[in-house]
Amino acid sequence: MSGRGVWLRARARLRRFPAALAACGDQAAAYGRCVAAAAAGPAELRRDTCLEEFQALRECFARAVRLCPS
Repeated sequence: MSGRGVWLRARARLRRFPAALAACGDQAAAYGRCVAAAAAGPAELRRDTCLEEFQALRECFARAVRLCPS
């Protein structure tokens, strides 16, 4: 069994990433602001601090990938 097909599929997904990121700029910015604010100062970054923003970004990526041509 060849691993070539796996790499071809992975590359195809990675080629769609820039378009998905461009389509989700607002969500990516909101998540980035949340992480930056949570990491600022002496407190440590905790798990699920920016969960709402992350889920919005993840859902946007999922929608964008479905809509982007292969």
